[in-house]
Amino acid sequence: MTRKTYTVGQIAEALGAEAFGDAALPVTSVAEPQSAGPTDLAMATDKTYAEKLAQGQAQAAVLWQGADWEALGLKAAIVPGRPRYAMSGLTRLLDPGQGFPSGIHPSAIIDPAAEIGQNVSIGALSVVAAGAQIGDDCVIGPQCYIGWNVTLGPRALLREQVSIGARVTIGADFFAQPGVRLGGDGFSFVTEDKSGIEAVRETLGDTQDTQAQGWTRIHSLGAVTIGDNVDLGACVNIDNGTIRDTQVGDGCKMDNFVHIGHNVVIGKDCLICGHSGVAGSTRVGNNVVLGGMTGVSDNIFIGDRVITGGGTKVLSSIPAGRVVLGYPATKMDKQIEIFKAIRRLPRIIADVAALQKAVFKSDRSD
Repeated sequence: MTRKTYTVGQIAEALGAEAFGDAALPVTSVAEPQSAGPTDLAMATDKTYAEKLAQGQAQAAVLWQGADWEALGLKAAIVPGRPRYAMSGLTRLLDPGQGFPSGIHPSAIIDPAAEIGQNVSIGALSVVAAGAQIGDDCVIGPQCYIGWNVTLGPRALLREQVSIGARVTIGADFFAQPGVRLGGDGFSFVTEDKSGIEAVRETLGDTQDTQAQGWTRIHSLGAVTIGDNVDLGACVNIDNGTIRDTQVGDGCKMDNFVHIGHNVVIGKDCLICGHSGVAGSTRVGNNVVLGGMTGVSDNIFIGDRVITGGGTKVLSSIPAGRVVLGYPATKMDKQIEIFKAIRRLPRIIADVAALQKAVFKSDRSD
């Protein structure tokens, strides 16, 4: 594979960073300091990483503010204001892509009633159904399915085997990793008479007045609406709404194996980490972060800027700005105190047992 070559100066200019030394030095890729070759840009963004530069062959590196690049034996350096943020622009610039060819593959099936924009790539064995509208500059990988009356905004990138069901609407600059599934029916079933689940909600445990019954599907008449600049990780599933659409706001990012249930509304710029799930009809505010394996109950509200730690189970609404952890979700500082108390329990139990034994002996001696 032939990689595009940039100079240190070109990369610095693209990042809005300062360049030092030989700005004409060529760069073909990035690497960790200890494994960098002569044309790699080493990521030595703090002193700990910089100590490993001598193990590699890097001639240029991304360094932290105030670093002495010459003392590190480099010929050139790039010093951004925030090195971690610079990673975003740097990796975007040097990303070799997936190698998807331009144009429409001969094996792709495009319904005559679909509308395909300019400069669109559609991969092998992909299907675009009637009424679908594909925006300009979209890249649809192999074995994807774009359903009936789907709207896909400009500059979308769908990796292989992405499935978008009927009537889904997606904004601009959408990015879907392999196996994303949008627009499946919501998990919504009902019984003819009151079910055990409904009784439990009302009584918190008493189901004596219910009987065993079969389940009947509630069909999903809504679809899914996704805003601009949304990234979905591998195997994300977002269900259709029952009557109205399930909604995901602009700028949201979801990690692998996230599940968003029917009727959920998610605000802007939320970050939802791997294996998290949000149950039906819950509303999530703006700039919310759900740590890995967070579970959110149905029909509740999570306020703006809420952060949950990994493994948190949210069973009730959370006000804006709160940081929570645990099962059930509690303010993080309180939950840490609970964890500490749990670790002390064996010693406390032993102390109580010793006290009981001493009291028992004292009672017998009287």
